Amino acid sequence: MKVLSVASEVYPLIKTGGLADVAGALPSALAPQGVEMRTLVPGYPKVMDALDQIGAEVAFEGGRILTAKGGGLDLFVLDWPSLFKREGGPYSGTDGNDFGDNPARFAALSRAAIAIARGAVTWQPDLIHAHDWQAALVPVYARYQADIPTVLTIHNIAFQGRYSGDIFSDLGLPEAAYGMDGLEYYGDVSFLKGGLATANAITTVSPTYAREILGPAYGMGMEGVIGSRAKDLHGIVNGIDTDVWDPATDPTLTANYSARGLGRRKANKAAVAARFGLEGDGPIFAVVSRLTAQKGLDILADRVGALVGMGARLAVLGSGDPTLERAFTDAAERHPGKVGTLIGYDEGLSHLMQGGADAFLIPSRFEPCGLTQLYALRYGCIPVVARTGGLADTVIDANMAAIRAGTATGVIHDVDNGDALEAALRRTVALYEQPKLWGAMQRAGMKTDVGWGRSAGEYAALYRDLLQS
Repeated sequence: MKVLSVASEVYPLIKTGGLADVAGALPSALAPQGVEMRTLVPGYPKVMDALDQIGAEVAFEGGRILTAKGGGLDLFVLDWPSLFKREGGPYSGTDGNDFGDNPARFAALSRAAIAIARGAVTWQPDLIHAHDWQAALVPVYARYQADIPTVLTIHNIAFQGRYSGDIFSDLGLPEAAYGMDGLEYYGDVSFLKGGLATANAITTVSPTYAREILGPAYGMGMEGVIGSRAKDLHGIVNGIDTDVWDPATDPTLTANYSARGLGRRKANKAAVAARFGLEGDGPIFAVVSRLTAQKGLDILADRVGALVGMGARLAVLGSGDPTLERAFTDAAERHPGKVGTLIGYDEGLSHLMQGGADAFLIPSRFEPCGLTQLYALRYGCIPVVARTGGLADTVIDANMAAIRAGTATGVIHDVDNGDALEAALRRTVALYEQPKLWGAMQRAGMKTDVGWGRSAGEYAALYRDLLQS
């Protein structure tokens, strides 16, 4: 079975978030399932520079489609310099503003996928798997221009590719594609809505998030169209690369360890304390995140004093909302030796924090899947998470029943509730003060299957169902 994956970013070539991790991991995860997956990605400068091998090329509209290899992936690259060769990130310039021609850029990416499906290159896919709004026109174009089944994965429904209805005439689609069961969204065009309405199957990145987006609290205005497609909606939890994220071999750790040698984590804990200027011997709670309200970090910022009062310490790594950046840098100044904040991102340090912190905080208001809690489980770092999306699907709360059964792996609290978060922090500190129980939770987490095997099997089964229907 041949599947073309279409994504606006793919790790390790270019990454802004979890979409890239998933797009980068799926091809190798699906190979044992008998799926040959190749990935179509825009030819951003970082992508072009990372290509190891360029094979055939074919002209396509104002650019060309390259057959290439890079980052261990088999690729098709849409090399169109006027659309993709520019400074900044995949979606915005160096000034932080979105590129004004993003609709044209990502419509072209979707059309390139259809060209591949229609024989522009010698490799012919049986199915196309599109990711997020940037590739959501693939199912729309496929409905009118290609006889091929499509899957659309929603990584975060908050990002909808919504633009003025005036751009519809530039997309090269028939008038029938603009309407209640197409791209039209309150007079505008929404790439995501078009894809949701036309894809043969829709997936999102956890079963709980799939249920959540059927309602107005999480559907972000798309709950109506998703509800109309409920029978075609599937929640499949993301996995992580367990070779890259392996505490036994991770080169970024001060000391490697396994579930049978948790005492070696102490060296990593000392290294984390040193990097963040933390003093004392209380438990270290860690945050590695975009500093945004979606991540619930404004709620945490209001409870830092309470956490320090429990004898705990806090290490924060991230960037985002300037107000939240200031809140955490101010907290570090108010609580020297107890709170440390580093604004920015450091991949190696994020690994060290997983290997050295005692607990990871993820108080998100919504979280489609989340990868941080999976890394934490893998590294024996107790996740303290909000009861939403993939967090609820992957962490087992340390209630009395789970503790007795030996299955508890973390602490779960209610969403968007400062008192509930503070109670969870207090409960976590109490668990930490019971070393035997804490160690059992760490080992249970490390035994959790957080790899891609099961998820890849679910994707492969979905592909086969579509091809047989």
